[in-house]
Amino acid sequence: QVQLVESGGGLVQAGGSLRLSCAASGSIFSINAMGWYRQAPGKQRELVAAITSGGSTNYADSVKGRFTISRDNAKNTVYLQMNSLKPEDTAVYYCNAELKTDDYWGQGTQVTVSS
Repeated sequence: QVQLVESGGGLVQAGGSLRLSCAASGSIFSINAMGWYRQAPGKQRELVAAITSGGSTNYADSVKGRFTISRDNAKNTVYLQMNSLKPEDTAVYYCNAELKTDDYWGQGTQVTVSS
């Protein structure tokens, strides 16, 4: 099993920045990829960014050029640096760990961008 603990959400004005952190523990050697998803009220959960164990990254078109996903293997932590935030980025952000046969999720952290 994998445990994920997120931090770093909050309230920020449009154009501002936030950095989310996701600390993983447990069977971390089994993780193939980690990612950030978000879910806004009344909308489906969507992929924001992902990073594989090999370091390859993938981003939603809506955040390309503004968000950066990175990982610190020594700390078993994945980060999401969010710049130039927009009101439409407002959502609960969830950390995800993808293993061969299971997915694990964090508890979510609220990001609110005011206009």
